[in-house]
Amino acid sequence: MSIALQNLGVRYRARVALADVSFTALPRRVTALCGPNGSGKSSLVRAVAGLVPSTGSIGLAGPAGGAGRPRVGYMPQDITAPPALSAIEVVLLGRLSTLALRIDPADLAAAAEVLDRLGIADMANRDVRELSGGQRQLVFLAQALCGSPAVVLLDEPTSALDLRHQLQVLSLLRELVRERGLTCLVVLHDLNAAARYADDIALMAEGRLIGFGPPSRIFTRDSVARAFGVEAAVGAAPDGCVTVTALRPLDDSMLV
Repeated sequence: MSIALQNLGVRYRARVALADVSFTALPRRVTALCGPNGSGKSSLVRAVAGLVPSTGSIGLAGPAGGAGRPRVGYMPQDITAPPALSAIEVVLLGRLSTLALRIDPADLAAAAEVLDRLGIADMANRDVRELSGGQRQLVFLAQALCGSPAVVLLDEPTSALDLRHQLQVLSLLRELVRERGLTCLVVLHDLNAAARYADDIALMAEGRLIGFGPPSRIFTRDSVARAFGVEAAVGAAPDGCVTVTALRPLDDSMLV
């Protein structure tokens, strides 16, 4: 299932949040949306999720013979804990389209499996209101993954996690994308995490796409300066992954 965006635009009244964005996200690849605050990343995933009106086109193309809109797992940036629900009940909401008055054992098994893979099976029966921000974030990530989606849209899924859990979650996400043939759009602020775990980068600024492609081609001194207004050193980690180290902010007169 690919996601083909053609001249995608989003407006909030008079404010243009996204303008003429075109790229194609492919299955079995993690596509990271990177850029400064206000660059249109969240608006893009919300448009693909069908949550905000948009212009241009959003093409969801799957195998021949498929019918209807594919299942989409969406995790928003702002997570509000629902009242008096356990973690596994929250995760089961990701399978809402298949749930009946009586929970099917297959639904329970699917929810338990994803909790286990995220390392939070021991939280299944805990009230989500009692969980830390990071733990709650893992529960809502499990919800997005639980419904057997073809497309996964994640808006800053690691923002509340400590370093170890960030690495674990992004590694697992990449594994699941490969294993299940998912198409994944994920908003990430950490450029080094994006460079390490994403196959493709959509670099954005001021509602427009600056570049799209593999991290080694997209993350350059010039592109980082243009997107973020900082001077950066771009190099390689011992294992060959691209690294980006911000050195100092640039004056407006120095931006290209």
